Amino acid sequence: QVQLVESGGGLVQAGGSLRLSCLASGFTFRNYAMAWYRQAPGKEREWVARIETGGSTRYTDSVKGRFTISRDNIKNTVWLQMNSLKPEDTAMYYCAAEGHYWGQGTLVIVSS
Repeated sequence: QVQLVESGGGLVQAGGSLRLSCLASGFTFRNYAMAWYRQAPGKEREWVARIETGGSTRYTDSVKGRFTISRDNIKNTVWLQMNSLKPEDTAMYYCAAEGHYWGQGTLVIVSS
């Protein structure tokens, strides 16, 4: 059974940091590009960051320089380190095995 389980969300003040984790199981993690998406209230889901099987990364412009995506193919885990958080980063954050599987999400709230 495929599972992507996110954790690490919470309430943080603007300027603070959070580290999201996503533990994968039920598929060969190392063979999949992984990504983080987010959906703010009343908005469509948007792509945030992606890490390829080989480790190369890409980010949406609004998080470049603040967020870092990483992975460990032994621990079957992908992380999203989020620094200098802004109120506009408030959203449900989802982990995805690109084009295949989704997690249930973890909520991030950034207070001003």
